[in-house]
Amino acid sequence: MNDNDHSALLITDVQFDFLPRGSLGVPKGDAILKPLAALMESRRFPIQVATQDWHPPGHISFASSHEGRDVMDAIQLYGHEQILWPDHCVQDSHGAELYPDLPWRHVQAIVRKGANPLCDSYSAFRNNWDADGERPPTGLAGLLHERRIQHVWLCGLARDVCVRWTARDAVEDGFQVTVLWDLTRPVDPASDDEVRSELEGMGIAVMESGALR
Repeated sequence: MNDNDHSALLITDVQFDFLPRGSLGVPKGDAILKPLAALMESRRFPIQVATQDWHPPGHISFASSHEGRDVMDAIQLYGHEQILWPDHCVQDSHGAELYPDLPWRHVQAIVRKGANPLCDSYSAFRNNWDADGERPPTGLAGLLHERRIQHVWLCGLARDVCVRWTARDAVEDGFQVTVLWDLTRPVDPASDDEVRSELEGMGIAVMESGALR
């Protein structure tokens, strides 16, 4: 492990719409809340950052924005696959709120993503591809590099989408990366073996949060 002074905890999209009963609820997503709260309170990580999906109404990733399309259909958008999601994490809605019972007072920054109505954003570090074929940065990498962060520890929702994309981009941005597996949950549990294999194949560590104690 790196020196704690050079480590950051990145908490991905712990919002009502990604919790059970939310519009894009992750199965058993609420199981991460208690242990995540304990980790945040432990102050093991001097830098804690959260992300928040923050879509405008009518976002291009919503199935409701595409006539004749259903939720979970896949379309081509700017030359890349785009899954069409239920309306979720709409700006200023209850579903977009961060889960209030986590100790957010320990978080130094909140990165809002997905605010561009014309492209999606899974990763905390970059948007998905836009019409120009670019993946514009969110600014998070610059923030962490300025704080001399070398090691990013990932948790949150969902394991097979936003956590996965964030982990890949973090490696590309030069960070050492660990995914706290038990503090994530997937949209599709059948994806677990594929996701874990992909992450480990990129040199990303996968571990349980209990090993931090």
